[in-house]
Amino acid sequence: MTDAVTLSYINLYAILGSLPHLCELVPEAAELVKGKPVSIGFQVKGGPSATLCFSDGACVLREGVDDCDVLLPFSSPEKFNGLIDGTVTPVPKKGFTKIRFLLKNFTALTDLLTRYLRAGEADLQDETFFTRSTTLMLYVIAGAISQIGNHDKIGRFSASNIPDGIIRLAIQGGAAATIQVKNHVLATDPVPAADFTACMEFADIHLARDLFDGKVNAVACIGTGEIRMSGMISMLDNVNRILDRVALYLA
Repeated sequence: MTDAVTLSYINLYAILGSLPHLCELVPEAAELVKGKPVSIGFQVKGGPSATLCFSDGACVLREGVDDCDVLLPFSSPEKFNGLIDGTVTPVPKKGFTKIRFLLKNFTALTDLLTRYLRAGEADLQDETFFTRSTTLMLYVIAGAISQIGNHDKIGRFSASNIPDGIIRLAIQGGAAATIQVKNHVLATDPVPAADFTACMEFADIHLARDLFDGKVNAVACIGTGEIRMSGMISMLDNVNRILDRVALYLA
């Protein structure tokens, strides 16, 4: 079972929250947001509130909707989730002079993100696309772990058993993300920490992809050493329980 509130946090902070990485990794994405700064705020009643700020080919996600150029209000988490799955078209509360950016640039950007996160076999034959797609998936999964640990009923139980510390998720020779835990609240940081309490590292990007796509068994990979776990293993045990929930929400 999943719930709409948790999904809304995942959609904002993990899915749309991966747009900064998309702009870093994919030149086509950066090109779409070049020019004057534009910010789009998402305000979900009973759910999250954050703003995507675009400027000079880069993107930043910040908390709240203060001073955003375009404000998109949603009456419920279900309505916001409908934006992400394409069944709801929002009406801006403010920012009508920026409608062209919203309809053209932002829509093209999210379409590009969908292509990378829902990649077809043909696209994945290209090694550059494969690397970018798998890297984005790592960031999305790391973001979703925190939102599920903070908002999902089962995820919160697992988070309640995680002591304060820093968890590192990494692909050997590739991308890494950090999950910080304080008072059983999780926060994802895309900047890998120099020091960590526990670490889960995938042997290579192809193994990571197979795991993300559900083609191989994580427990078996731990047994063969293809997934390396170090530090406080109890932290990783609880993160792995949350990961089981991630698969349900991102399916």
